[in-house]
Amino acid sequence: MTALTWFKSSYSSNEGPECVEVAISPTALTVHVRDSKNPTDPHLTLAATTWSAFLTHLTK
Repeated sequence: MTALTWFKSSYSSNEGPECVEVAISPTALTVHVRDSKNPTDPHLTLAATTWSAFLTHLTK
């Protein structure tokens, strides 16, 4: 498995208590989501289509 490159929203700051990070795996067509304060804890792995549907729902 290729190492994931994690990023967080530009709206996030390092001072806030809550933040998630996202990594995209183009080879597996998956999106990974983790807690930025606990990066070694387990993370969610979603199909790219599921992530897209989630984001679409948020913008409605």
